[in-house]
Amino acid sequence: MKHHPWTGGFVNEALGVRITSDPAALLPVEDLVGLALRRNPRRAHLLVSRVLAKHVPTEPALVLAAGELLGALAGAALGSKVDDAVLRGVAAELAAVLEDGESAAGSRRANDDGGRHAAPRTPRARLQYARERLWDLPVSHPEVVTIGYAETATGLGRLVADMLGSYYIHSTRHAPEGAVAYGAFEEAHSHATSHRLLPVDQAQLNSPGAVVLVDDELSTGATVINTITELHAAAPHPLYVVASLIDLRSDADRARFDELADELGCSIRVVALGTGSIELGEDILVRAEQLIGGLPDSPAGAAGSASAPGTVTLLEDTARSLRSDRFGNRAGISSDYLGTLPDALPGAVSAESLALVASRISAALPASAESVLVLGCEEFIHVPLTIANAVAEALPGASVRFSTTTRSPIVPIDRPDYAIANAVDFASHDVTEDGPGPRHAYNVGPRRAADGSAATTGFDSIVLLPEPGTDPASITGPGSVTEALRAVTGAVVVVLLPADVPADWNGSAAAAVPLTGPEFGSYAPEDVTWLLKDLRDAQLEAPTAEREAAIQSGGANYAESLPMEYLPSAQYQDLYEEALRRSAPRVASAVGTVTELALAARNREPVLVSLARAGTPIGILMRRWAQRMHGLDLPHYTMSIVRGVGMDETALRYLARTYSPERVLFVDGWTGKGAITRELTAALDKFEATDGVRFSSELAVLADPGHSVELFGTREDYLIPSACLNSTVSGLVSRTVFNKDLIAPDDFHGAKFYAHLAGADVSRDFLAAIERHFDDVRPEAEAAAASLAAADRTPTWVGWQAVERLSEEYGIHNVNLVKPGVGETTRVLLRRVPWKVLVHPGALEDVAHVLLLAEQRGVPVEEVPDLPFSCVGLIHPRFTAGAVGADGRAVAAAVPGADA
Repeated sequence: MKHHPWTGGFVNEALGVRITSDPAALLPVEDLVGLALRRNPRRAHLLVSRVLAKHVPTEPALVLAAGELLGALAGAALGSKVDDAVLRGVAAELAAVLEDGESAAGSRRANDDGGRHAAPRTPRARLQYARERLWDLPVSHPEVVTIGYAETATGLGRLVADMLGSYYIHSTRHAPEGAVAYGAFEEAHSHATSHRLLPVDQAQLNSPGAVVLVDDELSTGATVINTITELHAAAPHPLYVVASLIDLRSDADRARFDELADELGCSIRVVALGTGSIELGEDILVRAEQLIGGLPDSPAGAAGSASAPGTVTLLEDTARSLRSDRFGNRAGISSDYLGTLPDALPGAVSAESLALVASRISAALPASAESVLVLGCEEFIHVPLTIANAVAEALPGASVRFSTTTRSPIVPIDRPDYAIANAVDFASHDVTEDGPGPRHAYNVGPRRAADGSAATTGFDSIVLLPEPGTDPASITGPGSVTEALRAVTGAVVVVLLPADVPADWNGSAAAAVPLTGPEFGSYAPEDVTWLLKDLRDAQLEAPTAEREAAIQSGGANYAESLPMEYLPSAQYQDLYEEALRRSAPRVASAVGTVTELALAARNREPVLVSLARAGTPIGILMRRWAQRMHGLDLPHYTMSIVRGVGMDETALRYLARTYSPERVLFVDGWTGKGAITRELTAALDKFEATDGVRFSSELAVLADPGHSVELFGTREDYLIPSACLNSTVSGLVSRTVFNKDLIAPDDFHGAKFYAHLAGADVSRDFLAAIERHFDDVRPEAEAAAASLAAADRTPTWVGWQAVERLSEEYGIHNVNLVKPGVGETTRVLLRRVPWKVLVHPGALEDVAHVLLLAEQRGVPVEEVPDLPFSCVGLIHPRFTAGAVGADGRAVAAAVPGADA
């Protein structure tokens, strides 16, 4: 039984606007919204939310709970496994509060789960219980981008982002100096139609992950369609999740979403707390205009204004500087607001700061304050909402509500079956694209009783939180917001927060954009994201001898050019196929072992970052093992590391912006002497010194014959079939390139996509051949991982020691020219100028492909009984002829069999 009339009743009766709720939805639409009339030539009616606190002062905990419930739905749409019973139990708690009225104690108990979470009786306690149930859900998705719509859904979007732990940005109509727009889109029915996205870092919006779009209502979905079209044109995304409090789209509107998804080649999923339909009837704009014209005149201010203007108190220096979410911020997890939210999150206020702000507000309020409204301003919603909740905690004896100002012109009618009872109007004080104009705050003044008697409700104090950085002079004096508010309340407390304004905008330069297949590489887009620049049109290949001479003379780094990319001979391809058939179970077991160790090392949520390109297929296989065996959908990126140059710092910055650094785990194919392990450690130490971000130098590899890492699948030196081939087993992507003529300071390192070799590509076949053994080797792999977890895996660096010895014994005197292990020896024969190949007599069968390559290239083979590896490749130590350098000279005009 409802304890109040529906606040859409008047518009329903007067204009015939009818809402029908879907009984399968979490909440009835009528519980979530009322109706009002708007002064807008595009739309006559306004859906007035009861859980958004935009136009209706609302219990802050109700706003938080509704937003977090929507965030949980978004997490489920992104692939998280969410218990539907929990969602419906939380929705029942919200429904009980809404039906009984926010001030009623409420007596019903929803989904009692045996005592652990017995539903309390008071609304705030009931809502806190509901929120705690949501915080237990596994809905973390830091890899996605969440976007909220201005002005109404900026705070709602942040609540959804908090639940997902994602990057968050909201659209804006503000016009900050120096801002560079990423994109813009139109909202056809809004009072102010233009939206812009102003990220300080545009690379965040170019990420290849899913995008979550958050709005308070879906009526036709036109704004969402405009947004997805604009975003997809800038950077394609595989999935768009649209999260809204209510969804009233028609069948035809829903079909438009499906058509757009088919057109763009993506998925679009929609979630909402309430779903249904709305009927407006014929000529509603004309009938609404006539209805408004026939209403009695209402005063400009609220009914029953205060007998004397209230006082105005300014509070400054209450918190650290805040970076607006309109510039893009990393979100937190909602439960962290109870005490552990770090101050480092630029768009939020930590629990400690919230308590301080709340205490200062409480001290500034009159001692007699019993009814307090905390009022945000237009797009500035999220932080004022969290402060309102903290004030409610600090003043348990007072009724604390939250709302915000708005630019929407709404017709006030003071009656219980209408959503907007009264209004105060004032001049804008923010700098926006459309310039200054009137602004409004609704339901802030005393409200008349249903029988027309004297006003019975109102707020004795109002706490105003304007945008951080607001000049006090712009919100005081005649026509200002404080003058309007002090006419309807006894005390106005203004909380002035400092702003963290971006000093510069990197959006003016093209941000590095991650790549996925099939546009780049032949792997499926879900298998790997390439943190690389596409250099397919650059001429980088040079004859091997010329490259070797340039490298050894010091005239060029090996990563400034590429070796000629030849197709393997039929004989060599047959050898690869035989090696794959023979070693696939062994590789599959090692994949399982190292993945199990990796999951344990990163709390079962690693972000896999493979080192291109030998590590790329291994990273994909590890991702597939985690998905097949544990149902985990791990992010997997691949990036460049170059000996003598270090790691791609643009890629590291991308990872640091997108994920918690402690989740990142670097992956490679194998170790030899351990040079890449050392390079990785040195590069990450340098990055910490320059950027202040620490990534773990822990490296996971399939095989560690060099004994230089702690996370490995095996330490045996045997043939990993992917080492036999070049691009045709690595997604048709070249080795990585760092050539300053082609790679700008903010670019990713580069690589070429050899699409013309598609007929010889076995990249996906290799993955499938290994994966088909996963189920068979699972017991063996899990047992090996358990054994290794209990063993001493401290690196002994036997590979490095062996290389130093061989370098001296063979008179090379350069450890960089000694390449131990099957994988490294294969690379020597394929890419460099080989001098000799050393082979252990007991490993001849495992290195058959090495012997074939050596024979084809006329390279002598020596058997070395005490060799600690299956084989070692020695690069020819005496090459001095000129070749490819950083200036690009002596570059081959064409690749044999290629277009480049």
